[in-house]
Formats: sequence, structure tokens, C-alpha cells
Amino acid sequence: MTDVHVEALRRFNRSYTRRIGVLDESYLGTGRPLGPSRLLWEIGRAGTPGVRVGELRRRLGLDSGYLSRLLRRLEADGLVDVGPDPADGRQRVARATATGRREHDRLERRSAGAAAGLLAWLTERQQAALATALDTAQRLLDAAAVDVVTVDPASSEARAALARYYAELDRRFRHGFDPGDPGAGHHEDGMRPPAGLFVVLRADGDVVGCGAVQRVDARTAEIKRMWIDDAWRGVGLGGRLLSHLEGAARAQRRRRVILDTNEVLTEAVAMYERAGYHRIERYNDNPYAHHWFAKDLRG
Repeated sequence: MTDVHVEALRRFNRSYTRRIGVLDESYLGTGRPLGPSRLLWEIGRAGTPGVRVGELRRRLGLDSGYLSRLLRRLEADGLVDVGPDPADGRQRVARATATGRREHDRLERRSAGAAAGLLAWLTERQQAALATALDTAQRLLDAAAVDVVTVDPASSEARAALARYYAELDRRFRHGFDPGDPGAGHHEDGMRPPAGLFVVLRADGDVVGCGAVQRVDARTAEIKRMWIDDAWRGVGLGGRLLSHLEGAARAQRRRRVILDTNEVLTEAVAMYERAGYHRIERYNDNPYAHHWFAKDLRG
């Protein structure tokens, strides 16, 4: 990262926030600033079932106190009702009132109109180029905000991620995949500190990847369970996850990491080679492995 890249992002932020009216006291002429308008849009799009307050906090990344103040403002304006969740009394649900739904629709129309107004001065080719650039920017910025979090391999997040990982292997491997096969090494007991580590990747609260490190011997660790959700591939998360797991192995004073992979996972093989791994002889009896790699962590 360089100062030039930082300034480019800041320059875009200043220009875009000015052009879409983020600084206006009355966003899009609604009589409300952006904060409560954005919150109303999020609640309104949920429809009559509403949305849990905790889910709103997660989606928008808002502090609990600030979210409560915004909700009270919308309630005072007769746009939102907040009450207990019928399915779980411990949770609160925010629902748009009839007035709130009409205001949501008005906000939607004005937002679409403002976007169309910005695009109207561009040619179709320029509009297509801008749409592609914005899609790329969103994917990269979303990827930059992904958190790598250590969890217990028996946790609900870990189990859900592993289930999706195993399902993908079963789809892609030529003869399917059974995590219970002898030699497959699919046991999580060694993936807890101090011997190992299991991490998940979270994007706005959703798990979009996982990976693990487990002890082989005093100098060697093995990287396992590396998986990234299809929708999040191509933005560097695999390399970031691999680097994180290598760092965890270093922190556990391992000097070398090893891993295996299947022949159909060509993108994984390419990533390992780019990251400095070299091929080695078979070191296990995993029936699904065709390639074995190692990397010296002391370099």
C-alpha cells in the first residue's frame, strides 16, 4: 500500500459523498439525513415481517446506542414500530408502518432517479465501464473488510463452514468425497491451541471461508481445511488466509509448513506455488491427495 493508493481512495470518497448528497441535512429531499434514511430503507425492504435489531446492527455496522437513537427518531416520526420478536421474546424486531413503507418507496424512487441522473451524462459505453469498475471496487472493498477470527473447531460457525467445504469437495472430486474415510485426516481434535488453530473468515457476520493449522512435530505444522466461498473468490482472500495460517504456525514456533491437495483443485495448486511452496514426496495416506507441498517459514 502506498500514499498514492490511500489518497486515490480518499479522493473518490470525497467526490462521491458530495455527489450523492451524503452531506445534506435532507438526504434526497426526504427531510432526514442519510443515517435514518438508510436505516428506513433497510427496514422497509424487509417487508411486513420486519428485521431484528441485532441483524440491523450487524448489516450496517452500527453502534448499539447510535442505532437505538436512529430507531427512536423513526418511531417518533411514525415510520417504524419496534417490538418483541414473536418467535423469540429476547429479540426486538423493527417493522415499517404503512407510512414508513410509503416513505421507503419514495426514498427508493428518488435514489434510483439520482443515480440515473448521474449516469445520464455518460455514453452507454462509459456507463458499462463505470458499472464494471464499481462492481470491482465493491468486491475489493468488501474483501478488505473481511475478518479472520479464531474459533473452536466444534463451534457452530466452524461446523457450518466445514459442511460447505466438504460438500464442495464432494461435488468437485471425480469420485466424490467422504470426510470419514480412513487416512483423509478430517478430525478437528488437533486444531485447538496450543497444538493448532482453526479460523473462519467473516464478512458482515457471515462465514465465507475457513482454514486450520495442526501440529505435525516440533518443527512442522500442517495447513488444512482451506476453503473460500465461491462468491468471494478472485479477490485475494485465499492468499490472505494462507498467509494468516503461516503466521499462526510461526507463532507456534514451527519452522516449516506442509499441505496436500487434490489434482482437480488447480487454482489451489497455483496459489501454493505463487506463495513459495515446493512439491515434496507423499507424507500421508490421504486417499484424496495427489500433490504434496512444503514451505520453509524461516526465510
